[in-house]
Amino acid sequence: MNIRYLPLLITVFLSSPSLARDYGQQGTHFPIIEQDLLEQIQSRLQAMDKNGDIDRLNQKLKARTIARVNRPKSVAGLTRANETTTRLFDPAITLQADILDHDGRRIWSKGTKVNPLDTVPLRAALIFLDGDDPAQLEWAFAQKPKTAKLILTNGAPLKLMKARQRRFYFDQGGKLTAHFDIKALPAMVDQQGRMLRIREFALPKQRGRTQ
Repeated sequence: MNIRYLPLLITVFLSSPSLARDYGQQGTHFPIIEQDLLEQIQSRLQAMDKNGDIDRLNQKLKARTIARVNRPKSVAGLTRANETTTRLFDPAITLQADILDHDGRRIWSKGTKVNPLDTVPLRAALIFLDGDDPAQLEWAFAQKPKTAKLILTNGAPLKLMKARQRRFYFDQGGKLTAHFDIKALPAMVDQQGRMLRIREFALPKQRGRTQ
């Protein structure tokens, strides 16, 4: 089969009305006269290839993929901070099952409260920001230490990495901001003993718009 057909093969296969389960004989039998399923798929793909549909669909898929990589979907529900706040976050969890090692020996018992910071400390602060807000970008780059990880909730990470010569991450699906219950930006998460400190910062309303 032509490799150009592969991106559409699964879609066509799943959409085919010919798929059915065998429930045995349920009455009078009639001869099956329809084409073999794979032959139908092959025929359909060949027709799509001939009229250019495959190329058009592949180009659309490529364009959508590139657009999503360059600008991931923004995290919904976040606003610019109106006040500076500080709170502590306890990362400890209560185990819902025994934790065993590779030999089957129990390391931790169900019900044990475990703090991941005891074994894996947060070595670099996490800064959450809107990459389309120049004020937040300038504030983030002014923070110390410079090893903080910059995590976008909106914006174009690849463009910013090229312009700023600094690695940017993206909070895909808003999982991190939801985990830390961050509601406003910019925000910073760093370690304070066995707790995490979460700060949301209110920035001056008027800032230079250099990016």
